[in-house]
Amino acid sequence: MKFSEQWLREWVSPELSTEALAEQLSMAGLEVDGVEPVAGEFNGVVVGQVVACEQHPNADKLRVTKVDIGAEEHLDIVCGAANCRTGIKVAVATVGAVLPGDFKIKKSKLRGEPSHGMLCSASELELSDDHDGIMELPADAPVGEDFRRWLGLNDHALDIDLTPNRADCLGVKGLAREVGVLNQLDVREPKIEAVAAVCDEQRAIHLDAPEGCPRYLGRVIRNIDVSVASPLWLQERLRRSGIRSIDAVVDVTNYVLLELGHPMHGFDLNAIDGDVHVRWAKDKEEITLLDGQTVTLQDDILLIADEKKALAMAGIFGGEGSGVTDTTKHIFLESAFFAPDAIMGKARRFGLHTDASHRYERGVDPELQATAMERATALILDICGGEAGPVIEACSPAHLPKPAHITLRASRLARLLGITVPAQDVENMLTRLGFAVTKSAEGWDVVVPTYRFDIAIEEDLIEEVARVYGYNNIPTEAPQAALRMQRTEESNVSLRVFKHILMAQGYQEAITYSFVDPKHQAQLYPDLEALTLPHPISVDMSSMRLGLWPGLLVAAGYNQKRQQPNVRLFESGLRFVPDSDAENGIRQEPMLAGVITGSVQGEHWSDGTRAVDFYDVKGHVERLLGATGVDSEYRFEVQTHSALHPGQSAAIYRGEQQVGFVGALHPQFEKTFGIKGRAFVFELALNVIRAREIPLAGPVSRYPSIRRDIAIVVDEQVLAGNILESIRKIGANQLVDLNLFDVYTGANLPENKKSLAIALTLQAVDRTLEDQEVNDIMHTVVQELKNEFNAVLRDS
Repeated sequence: MKFSEQWLREWVSPELSTEALAEQLSMAGLEVDGVEPVAGEFNGVVVGQVVACEQHPNADKLRVTKVDIGAEEHLDIVCGAANCRTGIKVAVATVGAVLPGDFKIKKSKLRGEPSHGMLCSASELELSDDHDGIMELPADAPVGEDFRRWLGLNDHALDIDLTPNRADCLGVKGLAREVGVLNQLDVREPKIEAVAAVCDEQRAIHLDAPEGCPRYLGRVIRNIDVSVASPLWLQERLRRSGIRSIDAVVDVTNYVLLELGHPMHGFDLNAIDGDVHVRWAKDKEEITLLDGQTVTLQDDILLIADEKKALAMAGIFGGEGSGVTDTTKHIFLESAFFAPDAIMGKARRFGLHTDASHRYERGVDPELQATAMERATALILDICGGEAGPVIEACSPAHLPKPAHITLRASRLARLLGITVPAQDVENMLTRLGFAVTKSAEGWDVVVPTYRFDIAIEEDLIEEVARVYGYNNIPTEAPQAALRMQRTEESNVSLRVFKHILMAQGYQEAITYSFVDPKHQAQLYPDLEALTLPHPISVDMSSMRLGLWPGLLVAAGYNQKRQQPNVRLFESGLRFVPDSDAENGIRQEPMLAGVITGSVQGEHWSDGTRAVDFYDVKGHVERLLGATGVDSEYRFEVQTHSALHPGQSAAIYRGEQQVGFVGALHPQFEKTFGIKGRAFVFELALNVIRAREIPLAGPVSRYPSIRRDIAIVVDEQVLAGNILESIRKIGANQLVDLNLFDVYTGANLPENKKSLAIALTLQAVDRTLEDQEVNDIMHTVVQELKNEFNAVLRDS
């Protein structure tokens, strides 16, 4: 929120400099992002009045004027602005004045006519970007007065970055209350009196959705003149708060929003057919908004409607058909309380973010509607004239927020803060913040004001005391704590071990969002239903991830577009799978995944560049599984996956339990994620692969090992992994190493056959193996392979 320091000081003015005030607000939790002057640096500019304005004799687009600035003689000034005319009051830069940009005003001649000054536009004084003519000042502007002093331009705009829980400070009223508490000063609120009705016209109000709108106030104001410009003081306060002046009615509602923190809206009365209804939208109902955008609504959108049509999205944006225009004569003024839950996230769904939705999502004071209505009515009548009707209120007390009652214990306060705050100071702080405080035996019974939605428990009150007391005033003391060794399960492999293995293979750790683009995810996992967020950050981050691949693939494509062809990334994190049997209906599983693209290594004279393939990434996965000490329990089986290339994908199993997948990304997704070339991915269930066999110490054999090689011929469809697994079972204790070192197909082999060359290393711990023992083992191996796989020894 951006606001004028001068405006705030009309409510409460501590004896602090601008910088000190900004620091005080920041330390109280209302972080000041920036402080900037409200106008450019200039001097020598005064209020003047054009007493004569004639056509320049030598230029069609120039005028020669005489300007009264309260001096003995009128100034001759040549002006080119189309809106220059006799009688208006203007900002005059006199000779010797210095304007923003170090622009100095000197006596000059323009097309032969003397010019002793300049009539200024708002842009030339850096008051706005408006280049359309000179500034026209109010008729009561004092001629000869220093313009900067008269308009109060020695002011600063403070930009406060409020946390979502402090909606009570989204107005000068709330900020003034905070400053008053911090400096123990009384706040001077403007007196707001009820405006008496002078006409009987009214519109009945029906709360068809009281859970979304428990209170709605409306008032008819007839015969207003919308063509009247808002007074300069009002325009200036809006400008200094970052809001552009539009018309008097909109300006007034914006002013009330900034002053009291309460949104309002004005409808063209003639556009309303019959009574006013606050209701939920019908599914697929459409409305055209003030910006010309037509949106299709769902049945959870709250609407302001009449008997025939929707008028506005409640608390978000007005409708085009009911907005105030240049021809509007009668208006219906709205002041309502909309429940935060009814507004939250709805504006973002349609790509909108308005000042009203920003406040209603966080919560406005449910007791402020009448005050805001009277304030806005008085301002509209004062500026535009008109006749006000009675205020009509529809209310559902059962649906209004109930004030919270909290007990604040003195002992708890002292224990959490580490200091004892005097009881009188605690009561004074809370009372100034608007809390109703009653002394009790334990401490204080506190009733929370309706504008503090963020106060719900005792700790919230303790935080308020600490904040107002001043964090800097609480002494710093080192906490007393004892260190305790954490229990580490030796049967689990640390995640750090897996990370080190991957980093040794050239991977880098990535951290991506847990919410992903639903379109990308639906392509990768078409058979799984994802959890959709009700209030996402953006449309392309609205789905909870079903795996880590979507985030990693986006990151890989992002890096490749920035001249990083060789990408190796891994990530550990949760995936979220809807499951009715799981807690809260979501099964959260820790996963470890990776992606690899590009070449195996950088270009080198000895090896050139070889692109990564399936076996590279499979080898990386095998190294991970090797850390468990039970890698022999894992197997890779050919299996298809919707995200992977058929024929280049495999499921990983431990026993009968599926652990994950490894394979090549399907080519159809390469363009989706902006990936050039082939990409290979893997994903593993951390909870499964972390389980390992506890290592046991054993004797190291002092006896020689014996290697025997066999070459067998089997059908092409027989998997080498199954053959190796069978040999491991037969070799028992004597088999210490097993390696497939050659696969051959072609000449000298029957059709649809292949040759596998396998090296077996045999060794005993307690003796040297004899040839007969080795021969017996090899004979058994060959016989079992023949029986199980119809394998025969290769002759040549």
